[in-house]
Amino acid sequence: MAFIDESCAGFVGALASKDAIPGGGGASALVGAIGTALGLMVGNLTVGKKKYADVETDIIGYMDSASALQTELLRLVDEDAAVFEPLSKAYGIQKESPGRAQIMEDALKLACTAPMDTMRACANAIDLLEEFANKGSVIAVSDAGAGAAFLRAAIISASFNVFINTKSMTDRESAGRINSEANALLEEYGAKAGDIVAGVYGKVCG
Repeated sequence: MAFIDESCAGFVGALASKDAIPGGGGASALVGAIGTALGLMVGNLTVGKKKYADVETDIIGYMDSASALQTELLRLVDEDAAVFEPLSKAYGIQKESPGRAQIMEDALKLACTAPMDTMRACANAIDLLEEFANKGSVIAVSDAGAGAAFLRAAIISASFNVFINTKSMTDRESAGRINSEANALLEEYGAKAGDIVAGVYGKVCG
């Protein structure tokens, strides 16, 4: 069974176990999907309301994009487990074994792919949460803030799963390129999500 088909309790139980998968990467993707879903909730509470008729077309467009991102992030929960498995096996190869170094290098690069995709998807979702927070129903603004908070946590935690692998790569040029993109996403979208959260906090607590 795919991890994403587990119950909430089942997934959390698997995450808490000693098994290598699911791990932080899959959890990051799931948290990102939850954050994106909260944006969709705001959209659904906005569409059809006369008060927001002037932004309804925009909101529907944001919802279409958010739905696609939610689907992608859910896919990445299991994709992260799939790309980590070769690395888990590579760590079990004796250090003296011929070819181990290349196997490890290939596995480390592969293990970076899903968390990087998670970071990219979360960045796009943060852009959408900004729109939901600014244009969506005021009765759901707290949900937009919560969604942004989840997505900020997801993009940060996904980056840890990138950096722990690039740190061990011998191809420092490739590692540098991956790190550069990850750091750029963190800098821009960690800050943007934080601004959304702060803005919502001001609205609901100010």
